[in-house]
Amino acid sequence: MKMHELATNSSKSIKRIGRGISAGQGKTAGRGTKGQKARTGSKFKPGFEGGQTKLAMRLPKARGFKPLSRVEYRIVNLSDIEDLNKKTVDAATLEEAGIIRKSKAPVKLLGGGTIKIAAQISVDKASAAAIAAVQKAGGKVIVKTAASKTPAATKQPKK
Repeated sequence: MKMHELATNSSKSIKRIGRGISAGQGKTAGRGTKGQKARTGSKFKPGFEGGQTKLAMRLPKARGFKPLSRVEYRIVNLSDIEDLNKKTVDAATLEEAGIIRKSKAPVKLLGGGTIKIAAQISVDKASAAAIAAVQKAGGKVIVKTAASKTPAATKQPKK
């Protein structure tokens, strides 16, 4: 095969726009009439809305989002329970003492501080360090709802 034997794809014709009315795309060359877009050299920046404030500038500037499934726990430390000096502690007791605001909100016990009294504490969630400290003092922690991320809860029964 030689160069002059190669077939060229010359069937596609280039449409010549703006070459007079009889050329098919003459006069305004498919740009409509007048206006900024009809002019040559008109280039808009992305997001330009003709002088109107851009959408990106109209949107609120708060970053991130708040997940709908998030559970906000009221935090209670061991030192708070030590200050109460009561044998049984639950959400209602903590609300009366002014440690938490709403007793209906779930309560989480954390291991901040030390505890020396043997108290029975009823909470929705508790850290491992807090449970160990209360048991060492001779008390007991009752967790109302089972934690979904504990290894025992995530294991599936074997078939």
